[in-house]
Amino acid sequence: MVVNKLARIFRHRWTDERDLARALDDATLARIEARVAASERRHSGEIRVCAEAGLPMSYLWRGATARERAVAMFGKLRVWDTENNNGVLIYLLLAEHRIEIVADRGLNRHVDAAQWQAIMERMRAAFRQGAFEAGLNDAIDAVDALLVRHFPLAPGEHNPNELSDTPHLR
Repeated sequence: MVVNKLARIFRHRWTDERDLARALDDATLARIEARVAASERRHSGEIRVCAEAGLPMSYLWRGATARERAVAMFGKLRVWDTENNNGVLIYLLLAEHRIEIVADRGLNRHVDAAQWQAIMERMRAAFRQGAFEAGLNDAIDAVDALLVRHFPLAPGEHNPNELSDTPHLR
């Protein structure tokens, strides 16, 4: 057990910002930001992308999961704080190759766990091939389709940008 904990800590400390920059370079981040912005012109929801090289030491020490961190980042990035409670966080933890999607209650009441799981499985498949941008694009497009279906904008309606479209990296 202690060996597993130490191995996990080492993996997270070994994976750093340079690894994250190799997976998601500046040009890729700009295209993801543009894709999120374009998506949000079609519905009233908000999409945030968050990618972290590794978990903070406090999370590692207490054995926290990627899901726990994604939920914490959902709050920290204020994704829960949208007018229609329809924000979505797409979270990537590079050190563990973990993906999580956290959606606010407004959208979650329309989407079941199997739909979220299917989106994450497609992302995992792309990530296994090293196609991080393609995996994130697919997830953004899938979340976009759900938001357009459940929270479409009326003709002429504008969606005020409540959250940054820039991917959050750590």
